Amino acid sequence: MLDLTYELPKPKVIAGAKHDWELVIGMEVHAQVSSNAKLFSGASTKFGAEPNSNVAFVDAAMPGMLPVINEFCVEQTVRTGLGLKADINLWSAFDRKNYFYPDLPQGYQISQLYHPIVGEGEVLVELGDGTARNVRVERIHMEQDAGKSVHDMDPNMSFVDLNRTGVCLMEIVSRPDIRGPEEAAAYIAKLRQIMQYLGTCDGNMQNGNLRADVNVSICLPGQYEKFQETGDFSHLGTRCEIKNMNSMRFIQQAIEVEARRQIQIVEAGGEIEQETRLYDPDKGETRSMRSKEEAHDYRYFPDPDLLPLEIEQAWVDDIAAKLPELPDDKKARFIADFGLTDYDASVLTAEVEAAQYFEAVAKGRSGKLAANWVINELFGRLKKDEDKSITESPVSPEQLGSIIDLIASDAISGKIAKDLFEIVYTEGGDPAQIVEERGMKQVTDTGAIEAALDEIIAANPAQVEKAKENPKLAGWFVGQVMKATGGKANPKAVNQLVAQKLGS
Repeated sequence: MLDLTYELPKPKVIAGAKHDWELVIGMEVHAQVSSNAKLFSGASTKFGAEPNSNVAFVDAAMPGMLPVINEFCVEQTVRTGLGLKADINLWSAFDRKNYFYPDLPQGYQISQLYHPIVGEGEVLVELGDGTARNVRVERIHMEQDAGKSVHDMDPNMSFVDLNRTGVCLMEIVSRPDIRGPEEAAAYIAKLRQIMQYLGTCDGNMQNGNLRADVNVSICLPGQYEKFQETGDFSHLGTRCEIKNMNSMRFIQQAIEVEARRQIQIVEAGGEIEQETRLYDPDKGETRSMRSKEEAHDYRYFPDPDLLPLEIEQAWVDDIAAKLPELPDDKKARFIADFGLTDYDASVLTAEVEAAQYFEAVAKGRSGKLAANWVINELFGRLKKDEDKSITESPVSPEQLGSIIDLIASDAISGKIAKDLFEIVYTEGGDPAQIVEERGMKQVTDTGAIEAALDEIIAANPAQVEKAKENPKLAGWFVGQVMKATGGKANPKAVNQLVAQKLGS
């Protein structure tokens, strides 16, 4: 891997009426494990099914039903931990978290408070300005999701859909290392990218498969550094948690809004109460949901129906040996092997499908030319076409590679290639065959180009004199030759002949 060195981003500073304030942010990301069955039952996890159709007796908390752990969910969590360079705990245990859930029939959630399966890890979060921050992950634990309460079907009643109940979540808890709204969004995006590469979570925020609780506090400049030196949280302000955020844009907005609320209270002489809040994007404000409970409020105790979870190091090593190439490694390889810029490599590795597409196009070809066509032409065209994803591209890697081959062999010019690309995008077909059938081949016969140029020179003596006085005007003759040949003349040959004829 390349030795890429980054500068730390500056913390977000918000000016109050009396002081400048810095932000301190920690995140608890809930990622739904990509699995066919739930954590403790064989019920399906398929999204969009009829309400209450993916529910087993265990999920419905029927008397006498006991949970049985899904080994694949454990494997997916371990795989995620390894992808975040985290410690894997060979011994972990499940606890019951007790309080009333209207959409969790057991009345408690099975989670891992005291002994999580994954320990400390890290995520390198890159920002667009060349800076990056290494965000520490404190832990990842498994827990079951709750169901969904539906309030808009009847004016007098609420309904409960238990399809999500018992679905396996990975809760990824960060240290308070994030220092601004943009960093928070970039952290979520990087986590999402890593899990998509690993195949452990699809990252679909719209469906609720990835959501975050955001802890926000404020401090005066210099206090965060004291916290880092001592580990003493008293140097930081009281944090408030913004619950269930499932939009990058809203996460950034909510952090900014909540920070300003806290600054206003503190500068007015008030105190921040630790609590859980909700963000209302329509009103642009956070509102109190409940006071923040401590662990003892949930009456955590070891789940009596589940033995401690013991896994073997050999099993973990086998999972580690089969990990795919991760985003940072792939980006570094693209820069080294294909000569790409940091920016282009970042764009092409943002999604695993895009990276696979590019690599198929670039195989045996110029990496820079392939990157240019994938990023500028294909991505641009897909965005224009109702923001289609790379998996919906009507142009296959083989077709795009064929277009690039035609450019490299001087069979077609760059301008003709763009016309050809549009034909392939809208109609399909073999690019080489289209070029032959439609007479799109580039004119490389210097005799034919010279004849066209001689005619233009003879018909425009005044323009010739101007071009001889000012060589920059020679481009006019190039344009006229391209026009006369229907854009098929080899631009390089045209430029050389114009320079020869006009002595420029």
